[in-house]
Amino acid sequence: MALHQRAKRFTISIRKGDNVHILSGRDAGKSGRVLSINPRKNTVVVEHANIIKRHTRPNPNKNIKGGIVEKEGPIHVSNVQVVCGNCGKHTRVGHQTLSDGSRTRVCKRCGTTLDK
Repeated sequence: MALHQRAKRFTISIRKGDNVHILSGRDAGKSGRVLSINPRKNTVVVEHANIIKRHTRPNPNKNIKGGIVEKEGPIHVSNVQVVCGNCGKHTRVGHQTLSDGSRTRVCKRCGTTLDK
């Protein structure tokens, strides 16, 4: 058995800029926009959710002030769901193949496309 096992990677159906609803954790029930995605760790960073405090040291060369900085922390992908723009509710994401061969993301509740 290997000493360092990596987390299993899944295909993430959430994209940067999507509105998501947080299902569990201390910020459960909040909604926000996805700022970044880390597919290696299966995590997303959601705007105004999972706020963590980081103590920074001042660095005059890089023009950084010292102090306590609050920023968003990562949330596991399994703890968020995409909010459909048509339904207004959080939903699972399906995939549909179009006639030209391209794939789009589809809302499982109402069937509308989630891609812009």
